[in-house]
Amino acid sequence: MARSEGSICKLCLVCSVIANLFFGVNLYRGRRGLWGRNWSIDEVSIQGLSWSGRAAAEAESAAARECSGHGRAYLDGVVVDGRPACECNNCYGGPDCSLFLPSCFADADEGDPLFLEPFWKQHAESSAVMVAGWHRMSYSFSDQTTLSQELESLLRKLHSLVGNAITDGKYILFGAGSTQLLSAAVHALSPHNSSLPASVVASIPYYSLYREQTEFFNSADCSFQGDPARWKNATNTTGDIIEFVTAPNNPNGQLNEAVLHGPNIKTIYDRAYYWPHFTGIPSPADEDLTIFTISKLTGHAGSRFGRWAFIRNEEVYQRMNMYLELNTMGVSRDTQLRALKLLKVIIKDGGREIFEFGYKTMTKRWDRLRKTLSMSNRFSLQKVPPENCTYFQKVREPTPAYAWVKCEWEEDTNCIEILNAAKILGRGGSIFHDDHRYVRLSVIKSDDDFDVLISHLEGLVSGKDGAKIM
Repeated sequence: MARSEGSICKLCLVCSVIANLFFGVNLYRGRRGLWGRNWSIDEVSIQGLSWSGRAAAEAESAAARECSGHGRAYLDGVVVDGRPACECNNCYGGPDCSLFLPSCFADADEGDPLFLEPFWKQHAESSAVMVAGWHRMSYSFSDQTTLSQELESLLRKLHSLVGNAITDGKYILFGAGSTQLLSAAVHALSPHNSSLPASVVASIPYYSLYREQTEFFNSADCSFQGDPARWKNATNTTGDIIEFVTAPNNPNGQLNEAVLHGPNIKTIYDRAYYWPHFTGIPSPADEDLTIFTISKLTGHAGSRFGRWAFIRNEEVYQRMNMYLELNTMGVSRDTQLRALKLLKVIIKDGGREIFEFGYKTMTKRWDRLRKTLSMSNRFSLQKVPPENCTYFQKVREPTPAYAWVKCEWEEDTNCIEILNAAKILGRGGSIFHDDHRYVRLSVIKSDDDFDVLISHLEGLVSGKDGAKIM
């Protein structure tokens, strides 16, 4: 009897080991399991993940939709037949995004950095975030601040690895988008209780948000006054001047430098594009107030982690921090967690993989764009000189986020109208306070967007209308 009971115990042990091995391998392999079986959400949840099993299965189910390679499905998308529907790229339609729409416009207007989406699909596992329903419910972290210390540490480490900013001895602040942090910087640098407001300036062509937000908030402490050149040789300038310096510049990719200098000059350096995707890194930025953004680093514009600022002066830091606390009480804790996860992926190899991917993608796009526009003398592109890149350790051609296109023919006095007639959307030079002969075209959107743009440009320079099917 004892011998029989021992055999039964051994048999149970073996069965247990086999069962655990089976479910463990299936869990490792994902929802499709060992033999390609499509596990249900309930079946996944019993494989040892408890509450996260169902959440993981839902995320995998949405991400698994191919949408013919011309769209994607999201967990928060419209649900059709019990699953998230495909959201198609521009110029594609149908339930699975397989239908090309030849009469569509090429959208090169917005700066959506979707060119990095393939990189994150290649790193689906390491970049995924699973959040419990009770994650960070408090207004603040345990240290009573609204900034993740771990995220701050990774940001400083990343800048050190890339060599694009010196962060030692500087304060750091997070912002929920470019408008918020740029506005906080202008607020902090403007004089308070003064009869003479600060003049906010930026070199033409400049990012239109600098003017738009200054005029929109209509503060008594500052007003937008256009290009700084008018003050460059002035000898009797009174009042403070706040200069925006964008390097690389939006829209033309130039590594701008400050125009004005002096005791009454305050400078905000906007370095959203100062990453190896877009430009050589000749030296680390070491300014009093420098602003970066995650959207042009990782491509996650929709996360609205927005920007972070490095500030040398404590008083300026405190005034900016007060502005942000009164405005939103800091950046979403969920957003900070996602940013933290993304930065861990980047830092793992010193940023080498994402920056090489981004640089190669942008180089191929610029080669195609230059080749297309060189077929005619009607258009020209901005000329940005090569830079020595300390990150890649070589002199390299710039690959700006935007093409600053000029209509060269005398009769083409309004370039955006010429492109619109060819079904190409962009931003006219007047938006950047420049000549109507210029248009900004985004080079950083999805592969589909760029392919359609090239197709429409080929039709324009050859005198033919219409887009080719991709």
